[in-house]
Amino acid sequence: MAMRIKWVILSLCVFCALPCAARLHGQPLIDSLIKELPNGKEDTNNVKLRNALCYAYVNIDPAHGILYGESALALADKLEWKKGIATAYGMLGVNYMSRSDYPKALDYALKSLKLNEELGDKKSIAGNYGNIANIYNNQENYTSALDYYSRAQKIFEELGAKDGLAITLGNIGNTYNNLNNYAKNLEYSMRALKLCEELNDRHGIASDLGNISSSYTSLHNYPKALEYGLRAIKIFEELGDKNDLIANVGNIGACYLAMARDTIVAQTANEKKEKLNKALEYLSRAVALAKEIGDLDYLQTYSLNLSEVQKMTGDYIGALESYQQYVTMHDSVFGSANKIKIIELERKREQDLKNLELAQKHNERIFFIAGIALLLLVILFVLRNYNLQKRSNKLLSGEKKRSDDLLLNILPAGVAEELKETGTAAAKYFENVTVMFTDFVGFTKAAENMTPQQLVDELHTCFKAFDEIIRKNKIEKIKTVGDAYLATSGLPIANPKHATAMVNAAREIANFMAERKKKMGERTFEVRIGIHSGNVVAGIVGVIKFAYDIWGDTVNTAARMEEKSEPGRINISQTTYELVKDEFHCSYRGEIDAKNKGVMKMYFVE
Repeated sequence: MAMRIKWVILSLCVFCALPCAARLHGQPLIDSLIKELPNGKEDTNNVKLRNALCYAYVNIDPAHGILYGESALALADKLEWKKGIATAYGMLGVNYMSRSDYPKALDYALKSLKLNEELGDKKSIAGNYGNIANIYNNQENYTSALDYYSRAQKIFEELGAKDGLAITLGNIGNTYNNLNNYAKNLEYSMRALKLCEELNDRHGIASDLGNISSSYTSLHNYPKALEYGLRAIKIFEELGDKNDLIANVGNIGACYLAMARDTIVAQTANEKKEKLNKALEYLSRAVALAKEIGDLDYLQTYSLNLSEVQKMTGDYIGALESYQQYVTMHDSVFGSANKIKIIELERKREQDLKNLELAQKHNERIFFIAGIALLLLVILFVLRNYNLQKRSNKLLSGEKKRSDDLLLNILPAGVAEELKETGTAAAKYFENVTVMFTDFVGFTKAAENMTPQQLVDELHTCFKAFDEIIRKNKIEKIKTVGDAYLATSGLPIANPKHATAMVNAAREIANFMAERKKKMGERTFEVRIGIHSGNVVAGIVGVIKFAYDIWGDTVNTAARMEEKSEPGRINISQTTYELVKDEFHCSYRGEIDAKNKGVMKMYFVE
């Protein structure tokens, strides 16, 4: 099986504060860094050390790494040190990737990339490209992964940076391995191995050996696969790198499993048993290591392999437990609450079918034993079970429809379909969208004059009307928070008239609230609306009560537009104005100071 991308290619010089760091790995490196942390001293050296600790924990304990990354980010932000902030974002991203939290990993990688582009740091930009490619690779989006790896490779070659180039070549080989192009994997991994040997990079050497071993397994060259894989394991054990050790231990187990399944090579029953025992030994160790460091991605992968070995050796109870563990971990990495419910329903249906099959076989035995005298009873029993199965299928179909309807009520249609088909929905970058925030003015005062039920009923009436307006204008509602309402035009389906559609919807909302104010007086609210256009990242966050959400500077700017608006008015940014000025009459408000944004040009839509 293919090695999973777990390398970090961030050339951000995080170890420059500690001369000996480059010669240490694993726990010795962590201990050395912690000793160097100055007591209470808040300077850039402290930020570098915390970022280095964040990096050092990636392959050992990413939860600890995140804590150090967050403290580095807080201190760098306090010092207003942009380079330290960019590094902290990058380090947090790779730790979240190690925990299989790909939406957060991508969010931090993009933030780091933006700052490094502002700084003009080409080597770090290449590192960011590599990390973004890693995220796409782990999400099985190999086309995007190869695109970003190529960008990183080009920069590293221009700079003559052999360290970054070696890692990138190895990751490109890994991607080709995932695409079953084993010849390409061997070509790139061998090039990467040669560079790592020149640099005396033991971690890189071990990673390339693991990639090469994986391809030899797929090519049925098992002696070579074991030779390279065992060399990789030895190095990772010496380095104390548990994360990459898991992958190589698991892949040796997968190699022995492939050997046992191989029908081309003649083997005796004892030889096959020995290979299965070896597969059981290595895969059990990989699962235990994955549990120890909390790597859900590896845990679900090798639990599935272990389940197959246990089934082949006759340990059906163990096989079922391992498979259930695989299903649970797979849902944690790729699924959602509704996906879990659908899987459970399908599993129940499969069990019902197995029960029916067992019952039918039992009835057949009764038929042959009892003879013709029991024939009628058997037929009636079979018909009864058939009708029960039809009713069961009908109930399952109804449950599945309810699950689908629930998904469509929570997520955009395209995202819901992707989630059902693949078990995951990758975060995506959208370049041309318009974001709208609304907020009720005088909400607290109005609430004082209403009972709790009246307040909730009025909010429901208003937001229900907003929902109908944005649905009519083909706009995506994101969420409501208290008395605030957030919507986006132009995603997940692109719309060249995204700004026009949003302004039309905003005018309808403003008109609705104005009419309602005339009717209800103090028992309703006045609305304040802000709009801005730009780029966002959108995706699913969380597993329990998950939500489709958007992030980016565009969202923050839209919120500032709303804050600087007035009751009953629609306040838009210069960017949105340029998109709609030929279709709507707008009045220029001048340059207005916005929190954390500085002075911005604003317009009221009349």
